Amino acid sequence: MKRTPTSEAVVFPVRLGWLSIGALGILALALGTLQSVVEPALPLLQRELGVSPAEGALIGNALLVTGAVITPVAGKLGDRYGGKRVLVRLMAVVSVGGLTAGLAPNLPVLLLGQVLQGVMVGALPLSFILVRKHLTTGEAQAAIGLVVALFTGGSMVGTLFAGPIAEGLSWQWMFTLPTITIIATTLAVARLMPHDPPVPSQDGIDWPGTALLSGTLLAFMLGLATVTRDGGVPPFAVGAIALVVTALATGWVVVERRAASPMVDLRMLAKPAMWSACVLTFVITASSGMVLLLLPQLFAVPADGYGFGAGTTDIGLFLLPGAIAGAVSDSVGGIAARRFGPRAVVVVGGVVTAATMIALASLHTAEWQLVLAKVLTAFAAGVGTTALLAGTATVIETKDIGIATSLLVVTRVIGVALGAQIAGAILDAGTEPMTGRPAESAFVTGFAVAGLVAALSLLVVRITKEGARA
Repeated sequence: MKRTPTSEAVVFPVRLGWLSIGALGILALALGTLQSVVEPALPLLQRELGVSPAEGALIGNALLVTGAVITPVAGKLGDRYGGKRVLVRLMAVVSVGGLTAGLAPNLPVLLLGQVLQGVMVGALPLSFILVRKHLTTGEAQAAIGLVVALFTGGSMVGTLFAGPIAEGLSWQWMFTLPTITIIATTLAVARLMPHDPPVPSQDGIDWPGTALLSGTLLAFMLGLATVTRDGGVPPFAVGAIALVVTALATGWVVVERRAASPMVDLRMLAKPAMWSACVLTFVITASSGMVLLLLPQLFAVPADGYGFGAGTTDIGLFLLPGAIAGAVSDSVGGIAARRFGPRAVVVVGGVVTAATMIALASLHTAEWQLVLAKVLTAFAAGVGTTALLAGTATVIETKDIGIATSLLVVTRVIGVALGAQIAGAILDAGTEPMTGRPAESAFVTGFAVAGLVAALSLLVVRITKEGARA
């Protein structure tokens, strides 16, 4: 008789209808859409808000920084308090952020909205918790695949429709319409999804570490935008910014080393497989982040000079093949890592990206050249980072996989954010006083730097390989 409750407990979680899975999928689609509307609309947002490329880069980076911080925390919160409960609350924060961005009159308010929206990154691990608890293994795999596919599809929807919405209505509606869908589907998830019991745990949530990492990343990005803005800032201010960032980063390291359950276990970085994967991921994504900002800006430069005068709708269409290539690369990266090894995949990706960027620095007179460059670099970056993620997960001990992959995801996000910020700074430095637009030489410099950064991955592979032999 004692086995009956256990048996029933096992059967009960399987009772999850596909209507609930559909609600999770639509939520993922709306989240992916909201996340991706900024990239094609960035030139338009800069014009409407009267900000420079470096300041404009903060619009996308604010979301990325929050996502980097929430990624390691979301799963722990879901396990402790229940996936459904935490998901609904996170979506409430995302909804507030989306509406704030939709009503934003200026850059600071829009940045606040983006920071709040960034917690959407936690929706995917929470969705995985829910389907694992309520479905059999095979059904859970199918459901997870559906949710991830719809999230990726949402990024394509956002890239494609940001322009028509912004130009037909206003840029505020790019944020408002997906947010309305998120609110509706969150209510559906709350009603349809069964409650999942929390899992007792002795590990606490590292709130001090979370707060310090958030402060470090935000201070660094804001400081970089401030230092590189037109006219610059006095040396004393630069020193003060550097001191604040250093103090926050040092405090975070101290807290993480002493925490019983740290947000990021820094001891993982001492393992060769881990630190080399982090360095390579950072280099790859920094180059990718530069491309992410440079191409839409070049598309938007008026056609009376060296640009193409593309509107937001056209920019979205030009970027769509790259978004598709990035989505395909996520599935190819794991397969390539198993067959050829992560290092070989990274080397090929680094060569492709470096060659593409160097070629683009000298040849960028037609739209198809930029579109092809976006496809090649997006695919190379996606394959490389996914191969590193898959390779690390196979060499790290099973008990450390969650920590290791979270650390790589955080590194990936930081690399993209930093690369975009550096690209914005290069364009700001090359802005012509008469036109208020970056000179063509600024884009040439940006592409060349992105290529050199990508080439650094080859050097890192060589150094880490020799270190492993030693």
